[in-house]
Amino acid sequence: MKLVPAACALAIACTFSTSSLAATEIQWWHSMGGALGERLNGLADKFNASQKDFKVVPIYKGSYPESMTAAIAAFRAGSSPHILQVFEVGTATMMAAKGAIVPVAKVMKDSGEKFDAKAYLPTVTGYYTDANGDMLSLPFNSSTAMFYINKDAFQKAGLDPNKPPRTWKEVRAAADKLKASGHACAYTTSWPSWVHIENFSAWHNVPIGTKQNGMAGMDTQFSINSPLHVRHIAMLADMAKAGQFVYAGRTSQGDAKFSGGECAMFTGSSSAIGGIVKAGKVNWSANFLPYHDDVKGAPQNSIIGGASLWVMGGKKAAEYKGVAKFMGFLSQSEIQMDWHTGTGYVPITQAAYDMTKKSGFYEKNPGRDTAIDQLTNKAPTENSKGLRFGNFVQGRTVIEEEMEAVFSGKKDAKLAMEDAVKRGNQILRQFEAANK
Repeated sequence: MKLVPAACALAIACTFSTSSLAATEIQWWHSMGGALGERLNGLADKFNASQKDFKVVPIYKGSYPESMTAAIAAFRAGSSPHILQVFEVGTATMMAAKGAIVPVAKVMKDSGEKFDAKAYLPTVTGYYTDANGDMLSLPFNSSTAMFYINKDAFQKAGLDPNKPPRTWKEVRAAADKLKASGHACAYTTSWPSWVHIENFSAWHNVPIGTKQNGMAGMDTQFSINSPLHVRHIAMLADMAKAGQFVYAGRTSQGDAKFSGGECAMFTGSSSAIGGIVKAGKVNWSANFLPYHDDVKGAPQNSIIGGASLWVMGGKKAAEYKGVAKFMGFLSQSEIQMDWHTGTGYVPITQAAYDMTKKSGFYEKNPGRDTAIDQLTNKAPTENSKGLRFGNFVQGRTVIEEEMEAVFSGKKDAKLAMEDAVKRGNQILRQFEAANK
């Protein structure tokens, strides 16, 4: 009888010991599927294996708009994740979600983790910092738009594969030769608003909107009905009518058209490199975006896409400590180098870029540093440091609807861009009114 209490005591002690040693769980909601999702899961696994106090649990929550909407709803219900991956156009919306987020700079400082905002590439961090220079979210999968060519298709068409088109005039001339050589799809694009409005504007150093593209205040208005914007969209429509341009869709549909060999020229994300390499069907090169050579000062610099990691509010101090440790882990040069070389996303720190360069990776893989060269082509201006428009998820949809109307011949470019501005400004005013 005396042994029973002793056995119970031992069991209780063991249970208490096991529970006290359990790792604190950190939930990470993200929007990466496929090969990128596997790499993201690998990052969490590597962090979890590196220490025993915290366990990062990645959870796929659908597309960027879906995951952002779900996280804000979960916050209101008291069940949000610790970390949320949000695409760059959601920045203004996240900033306005009062109480829902905790700035990364504060999380790192409160947790005592080493953090130097100056270590991160300025063209990347500028997107995610406030007016005081404090980082709001941690850059994670940062990319930029680039211009790709199929070198074998160029060779067959009698074009020099080592001299890709630099200007849009040269793109059109190349498209004619590619078509004549039997290539049905000369050019396509992914992410039409991001490439042909947002990056196009930065690359030509013209504003997308007033108030420094929304970075200097919510009372901003779109300016994408300028003569240059109208001319460019009209040119794309002419190319579509002439069979030089095949419209693929609003997201990444153009990637597969290029990586599968269907289209000979392509504009899309630097992160498309991972899929192109994996498909292994195209002898390709990645190059600077084309530009209109009669625009003074062009080309300027491109802007980033991709996403950053936001820390959600309402968590315990011990959990924030785990979040800070994980973000410090993600910023390590070795981790960034592996992520960069394996995906095509740019390294977020100067040290990671330097390490990759020193390793000889760029010499063995020409063009893989093109994205960084393009982002840093010139010092960013008020027109080329990024954008911050409220509810820009809806704003992009409006822009792409109007672009599609031009490509299909339903509207001329001038009317479509004027309508995009009117409809877009209505969305901005609604956001401004809701967040005063």
